[in-house]
Amino acid sequence: MSGLFTDRLTTLPEALKPSGAIPPAGDRETWAGLPEDIAARLVASGETALSEPWHILPATTYLDYVRNGNRTRFEELYFARRRKLNALVLAECVEQSGRFLDGIIDGIFLLCEESGWQLPAHNSYVRGGSRLALPDNSRPVIDLFAAETGAQLAVLASLLGDELDRVSPEIKARIDREIEERILTPYLSSHFWWMGNGDEPMNNWTAWCTQNILLAAVSRPIPEERRRAVVIKAAGSLDAFLKDYGDDGACEEGALYYRHAGLCLFNALNILADIAPDAFEGLWQQPKIRNIAEYILHAHVADQRYFNFADCSAVTERCGAREFLFGLATGSDLLADFAAQDWSRDEAPDQPDEINLFYRVQGALTAGAMRERASGNIVKPDIYYPSIGLMIARDERFALAVKAGDNGDSHNHNDVGSFTIYKEGKPFLIDVGVESYTAKTFSPNRYDIWTMQSAYHNLPTSGGVIQRDGEAYAARDVAVSLTPTEARMEMDIAGAYPAEAALRSYHRTVRLLKGEAIEIEDVADGDLPITLSLMFAERPLLTAGTIILGNLGQVFFSGADMPELEEIEITDPRLRKAWPQHLYRVLLPFSGRRLHLTVV
Repeated sequence: MSGLFTDRLTTLPEALKPSGAIPPAGDRETWAGLPEDIAARLVASGETALSEPWHILPATTYLDYVRNGNRTRFEELYFARRRKLNALVLAECVEQSGRFLDGIIDGIFLLCEESGWQLPAHNSYVRGGSRLALPDNSRPVIDLFAAETGAQLAVLASLLGDELDRVSPEIKARIDREIEERILTPYLSSHFWWMGNGDEPMNNWTAWCTQNILLAAVSRPIPEERRRAVVIKAAGSLDAFLKDYGDDGACEEGALYYRHAGLCLFNALNILADIAPDAFEGLWQQPKIRNIAEYILHAHVADQRYFNFADCSAVTERCGAREFLFGLATGSDLLADFAAQDWSRDEAPDQPDEINLFYRVQGALTAGAMRERASGNIVKPDIYYPSIGLMIARDERFALAVKAGDNGDSHNHNDVGSFTIYKEGKPFLIDVGVESYTAKTFSPNRYDIWTMQSAYHNLPTSGGVIQRDGEAYAARDVAVSLTPTEARMEMDIAGAYPAEAALRSYHRTVRLLKGEAIEIEDVADGDLPITLSLMFAERPLLTAGTIILGNLGQVFFSGADMPELEEIEITDPRLRKAWPQHLYRVLLPFSGRRLHLTVV
């Protein structure tokens, strides 16, 4: 196998450098040098955590997933344990007073005594296989959160090793045994699907798990030949991950998963360049790596809103240290400046809800540098990502995203040809996003869920027939033009529909006329009645020829009969983080074969 990472294994040194990424609590110059407000927040969170009970994890909550598809009851308890432990650890690093140590020790042993670190939804040895009802502790599964837990305990031991040894050497010894048995041994002796195998498609799991395996391997005193074996296997997995990215760096899983994909690639490379700089340092200059880094700033709209195709919410967490450091490493001042500014607006800059302890350490140690850089004007250029068929363009009022591509993406929604429009940073024509994950979300019945269907995107139906999932259902004849005065995308989306839609062609043109308006023109050639769906977050007023969206703007239309309005009640908690209690679907029946929209 060859690739950006594996090609550099020929220069891998016999002896890897010790990692300098995790300063122990005894490094008082570092921990006492945190910005005062960040230090105060970390201590306050630790004090709150001390007053809260540890959650138990009953076996019956683990069984929820196979019994009724519920993920949240177990996961809420599972993640609360890890957040509490992180809060105690960081408070102790700031103070080094010892008052948080007993709570930390309790948390360590609770995690070490869990029957399995993998989530119920991931408790399988085969990709897409049936989930086992309960963990088999004789045969660990390395999923996203088993790897996260191994990294958390490894980083914890590096931060507070001396303090724990003064209580009992058995504490670190227990951590190291669990990491060896649950993470390192199965990693080096087994093949999990996310490690990569030939042309098999990978997704965020590959970078996410690999990053955390590397963290565990470099943070603990394992034999040198074992650490080298981890690095060699990790390099192969990272190349397996990169093969599914175009050179343009687009994340087909969307902005939310960039943080579990592109940013995990960053930290994996960060670790490798730290312990073997001669082999891996040069990868920061690779254009593909920089393009992956910058994807997030192009997907950003305003405040915490992002263009959100695939399983991505329209509202996501703010940027922070990882994006900032990725920008610095790749020489992207634009990304570093954007991340610093976005972080400066975060009401919780210490990341109290983050379960990855290493991310929280990075955030605390980088806070001062981000604060110094959080100024200036960020100008985001228009861009087209040919690898996924995504155009993003802006002017002073509008932000527009149009997606061609196909319906075979990771975390796919059937949305070929859909567009999303924001005006003055506010949602105008929306992508709804995804509901809370359940067993159904990743089952053969995925596309029975309404949010996954083209009928609930800004797309047509033909005789009631909607788009089909799969890579074969794709846009064709795609053309893009980006100029200072106009951004334009054209495509035929008939190929995204099955034969029963009776569509010979459906030509869509979307134009942002800078400083004026957005125009959408649809021309259909088919045998069945066509209706266009338009999705709104605000209740529109419908008239003949006009859709009025309060004080925000209007959509003028021609070539359609009187529209109909559907109100959709939103009760799902994940959707409610992005949207109000009701969303609105406008149905525009074609009166002929050509429909024209003007958004002003």
